Order: sequence, then structure tokens, then C-alpha cells
Amino acid sequence: VDAPPRREMGDFAVGCFAAAKAQGKNPAVVAAEIVAKFAPTDLLASATAAGPFVNFQLQRGPVFAYCVERAAAGTLLPQPGADQTICIDYSSPNISKHLAFHHIRSTVIGHALAQIFRGLGYRVIGINHLGDWGTTHGMLIAAFKKWGAPEPIDVTALNALYVRFRDEMKTNPDLENEGRAWFKKLEDGDAEARALWQKFRDVSWAEFETVYAMLGIKFDEIRGESAYEPDMPRVMAELRDKGMVTESQGAQVVELDGEKTPMLLVTKDGTTLYATRDIAAAQYRWNTYHFARSLYVVDRGQALHFRQLWKALAKAGYAWSSKCEHVPFGLVRIGGKKTSTRGGNVVLLKDVFNEASDEIAERIQASVQNNDRTSEVTDIAGTAQKVGIGAVMFANLMSQREKDVDFDWEKVMATDGDSGVYLQYAHARCASILRKAGSDGHANADLSKLTQPGEWALARRILDYGDMAVRAGNNCEPHVICHYLLELAGDFSRFYTAGNGDATLRVLCEDGHTRAARLALTEATKTVLAHGMALLGLQAVEAV
Repeated sequence: VDAPPRREMGDFAVGCFAAAKAQGKNPAVVAAEIVAKFAPTDLLASATAAGPFVNFQLQRGPVFAYCVERAAAGTLLPQPGADQTICIDYSSPNISKHLAFHHIRSTVIGHALAQIFRGLGYRVIGINHLGDWGTTHGMLIAAFKKWGAPEPIDVTALNALYVRFRDEMKTNPDLENEGRAWFKKLEDGDAEARALWQKFRDVSWAEFETVYAMLGIKFDEIRGESAYEPDMPRVMAELRDKGMVTESQGAQVVELDGEKTPMLLVTKDGTTLYATRDIAAAQYRWNTYHFARSLYVVDRGQALHFRQLWKALAKAGYAWSSKCEHVPFGLVRIGGKKTSTRGGNVVLLKDVFNEASDEIAERIQASVQNNDRTSEVTDIAGTAQKVGIGAVMFANLMSQREKDVDFDWEKVMATDGDSGVYLQYAHARCASILRKAGSDGHANADLSKLTQPGEWALARRILDYGDMAVRAGNNCEPHVICHYLLELAGDFSRFYTAGNGDATLRVLCEDGHTRAARLALTEATKTVLAHGMALLGLQAVEAV
């Protein structure tokens, strides 16, 4: 079922190719036979043949009622995920480093997918798999022991220590051995190493949490790589028992069909690697949640790692490995206006959010002053934060996931075009109309009064919402929701501005019955816009 190429051809198009093949007939003949036998139903008004396609026209009254009633009841989406669990591994920064701007895509794509699947009825386990184990953490401990750090210690100081250690390694190669030695102590449970590592982890998470709070993100599970360290002996024993482990240049590896290089499990000095810990993490997630899908929202540069991981899990005999999926995404590049930063060469995510919020706040204040009016915004700072942060998030979601994103500040903050700000304005416009209507009731409106093309276009778009959400979830593509909402906002704008040249087409027109019907459609549009933005992780505002 699809849409015809032109709206005047119908509301739905069904191709007859499969039916024709099964019957050994020409698809156009099958289409004509279907149309000849068609009789109108409560939902379908007519059917016409267009070559191998049958185009159906909907009964408009029931569709208007469906859109308004579903929006009012909050039952906008189908529930294909009932009784199923999806694990989503996303964001997953390394401790002792800033949550920088390049972390935004994993964070917002993963969060949007979590919201979309929840909306579709799935039980979602959002997982932040912190990078809190490995040789780099041994290097940080070595650096701290050698040079110390100012108190109270923060992520900036930790990152500076690590950078200094790496720079010193260029002229003093022995430092690398010191870092490896401290990581070995960490793995062996050395009390001092563990205490320092825990301190660094706690300091890092406290900063991460402030950014997640700005985004409204709460994880269902926060388990770093370190959580799986106790499982390493068991995992290695299992793989050896299955005859999968071989030695290569002193290291222990798994040879995989079709791969030029093996998957490295344990280095020659006996330390484990994140591939080994990922095997343990995948086992844990299956044993704990019995997921229908387990998604890893990680940049496309890790495609080889995940391909090898799935092959290793399958080789080990885990049938559920086919339910594990890498959800890759492209890079983000900052262009246009230079974003401010207090982290040296690192553009901090929280700084970009703050800058966006500040700019929106300035616009709201300027709008009030220039128009000499009382703003409908009661909380400028709160509204600016929702709109500004939402704009940055939307800019990183609206492209197909695997495409690179050129983050252009002017486009991101535009009030028209393909931007989150444009969606917020559309939602706020709906809210403003409803406020102006005041006590004009529209809960039991006579929807037969909706006869204009713009009204039908808006309802027809609302009708597509459930299908768009399912498509976004099936393909792990939040951009499907982004483009749907932009089209919905465009349809609403045409519906609303039709009254600029004809007073009878205004939403708040003179005829009370027609006004009530248009207000009901406006209310439904507002609900879908807010619901759709929430699926993307954006918070809708009532005025801007």
C-alpha cells in the first residue's frame, strides 16, 4: 500500500503485480477486475484503475473522526511491540573525557529510537555502556601518580592529565609501559588503582549526567565495560572449550570466516580487550532481557568490530546473535558560526546547547520589544532552552542516519525551512489559536463541516503518523519522523494561512460549527506535532 503520485488520483495505491503473477494475468487486467467488483465501504468511497494499480479514495467523514478521536484519546500509534523487549546501547562516552559535540549523534539517535520503540509498545532498555576500562585508564592513573591534579578534580583536569601523558610518551616511550602496568594492577584488583579509577569514574558521570538532564535522557541501565571484567575468565574458558581460541604472536584470537584479520581477545601481556567484554555484555543482555532486538548505536567506523562480534557470537553457537544489530551513523562537522568552548580544542556538547538556548532567548526578547506587545511566553529561559536544545537535536536527526551532518548554525536556528525551530513555531501557533478560541467547545464538533482541500490534506497527513513511526522503528531511522513532522507542519501552515485572503477559510471563522470543526482539527494537529517531537526527544512549547 502506497500513495499515488498525485493527490487527485486517490488516497492509497495498491499494486497488482503479485496477484497478477499468481494468476498468470496482466497486472492491468487484474486492477480492472478489482475495480469492477469494488463496492463502497464505511472507510473506502471509490476505486479506480490506473494501469497496474488500484487507487482508492477514502470516506472523508470517518477519516476526520478517526484523526480527531485518536488524538484526543492519545492512541496515535499501533502497538506492534507489545510483550517484546528491545535493548539499545547508545551514547556510551569514555570516562575522564568530556561529553563533546561529536557524542551528539549516538546520544540523540539512540534516545530517539528508544522513544519511538516505547511509543510502539516495546519494553525498551536504554543502556549507557561507559568506556571505563582498558589501558587508557592505566595511563591516566600513572599520570595522576606522577603529576597529581588540582582539587576538586574535574573532567577538564583528568583530560589534561591524559593529554599530557600521551604527549610525554612521544619522547619517553617507557611511559606506555607504566600505563600498561597500572592497568594490569587495576585488572588484578589493586586497592589503590581501583580507588583512583572509581574516583575518576564518579567525577565523569556527574558531569555526563548534567548534559543528559538537559536532554531529558534517563538510562535504564548504566553498565560500563568494567562490569564485565569478572566474566572474562568464564568467557575465555567457554570459547576455548568450543575450540575457537588460537594464538597469534603471543595474543589470543578468534579466526573468523571471510575476515582478513582475526578478532583479538587477549593481548600478549594478558590484558583483555573491549571485544572480549562485548561478548560478555551481549551474553548478559540476552540472559537478562531475552530481547527481540539488541541495537548498538555506534558510529560507522566500528563496522568491522561489530561484524566480527556477530560472527564470533554465531560461531559460538548463540542463535540470538542474529537479533543483534549495529546501527551505524555518519560524522558531524561544525560549520557556519563558530561555537564557543571552554575545553580547548574540544567543542563541549553543553556549550553548544547553552549557546543555542541563549540565541533563542535573545530572539524572544527582541520579538517582544520590536512588536511592542506582551509575549505569550511566560518562562523565557525555560522556553529558550527547550527550543534551542531541540533545534540542535533535530539537526542531528533529520538526515538519513549514515549520512554525514554538516552542522550549520544559521540553518539549525532558522525559523523556516527544515529545522526544529520551525516545528516548535508550528506547535506554538496551534496552541495560540486554541487559546484565542477560549471557551469555544470543539470536543463534539460536527466534522462534516470540514470540506476544504487544505482541511483534508491535513487530516490525510495525520492519518499517516502511525505508518511513519513503524517505518522509523523497523529501519532505525528517526529521520522518517523528522520529515513527516515537517510535512505536517507545512500542511498546517497552508491550512492556517488559507484564511489570509478569505475570511470564511479562517480557523476562527464566523460560523460557529465550522470554527469548532477546524479547532478540533487544529487540536489533533497540535497533539501529533507534540507527540512526534517527543518521539525525537524534543519538548514542545506552547508559545515562542
